[in-house]
Amino acid sequence: MQKILIPTDFSENAWNAIVYAMQLFRNRPCTFYFLNTYTPVIPSSRFMAKMVDGVRIEDALRDSSERGLKKTVERIQKKFNNPNHQFETISSFNLLTEEIKEIVDAFSINLVITGTKGASGVDEVFMGSNTVRIIKSVKKCPILAIPRNFGFVAPTEIAFATDFNRFYTTSELAPLVDMAKMFQATIRIVHVQYGIKALSELQQFNLNMLRRYLKDVEHYVHTVSELNSVSQTLEIFSKELDIHLLAMLNYQHSYMEKMTREPIVKRTAFHTQIPLLVIPELGMEGSSQRTRAKEHSVPSS
Repeated sequence: MQKILIPTDFSENAWNAIVYAMQLFRNRPCTFYFLNTYTPVIPSSRFMAKMVDGVRIEDALRDSSERGLKKTVERIQKKFNNPNHQFETISSFNLLTEEIKEIVDAFSINLVITGTKGASGVDEVFMGSNTVRIIKSVKKCPILAIPRNFGFVAPTEIAFATDFNRFYTTSELAPLVDMAKMFQATIRIVHVQYGIKALSELQQFNLNMLRRYLKDVEHYVHTVSELNSVSQTLEIFSKELDIHLLAMLNYQHSYMEKMTREPIVKRTAFHTQIPLLVIPELGMEGSSQRTRAKEHSVPSS
């Protein structure tokens, strides 16, 4: 039974992410945890004493949150009525990212699915400030970000962006491989370079091991020259090859980190047009041990 957490603020953007999730996992037994968090808009010292018609604001917010979650589940059941799916709701007086981290640990969540806004402002030029905060904060669970107004398309073409500078473990690649097998997808490994050049010995080793781990999935390697920025290059690549899902590992100096730190002038044209699967780093120590153990059996390039 897969456990999936979906934060919602009851917006159409959040509903779109829920619809995508229901369709993506329609054939798989899942428990979906729907989370709504609420916080005061005034300082806590004043907040606790503030009353509206004899009701504390916190109580009113909680009631509104719980009603919204109940309506969301009823709407899902009416639209999909899928016996494979079970639903739980969580209403919490907490910061969104903190609550997500707590729930991931408490319920052994396998995946977090969130909608993106990509509207205006700093982080929202990229994919929405809440989504960026979740990606930066949640380190133990994959995150699937669904763009606003993105209609479900079975992800039969998946791009995996990497620079080959890091060794990936089977555990880290598991969400990517699982998604590909679920839809009999092709994985397109895409390497963005600033000027095309030969891979280093380390990069070649990591590529060979990556291909070995993907041996049961149809996959291809693409090397592309960077155009203005990593984000813009990946966007163009995704459009040209009709990619349905873009996957990246999130670690120090990764493409994901570079994209969230790119100067705004470089990423203003980039809006998340397709779902983005962000895979967490599960620890380099175990990875380096596996690397050393398998070094003697590296396939020849």
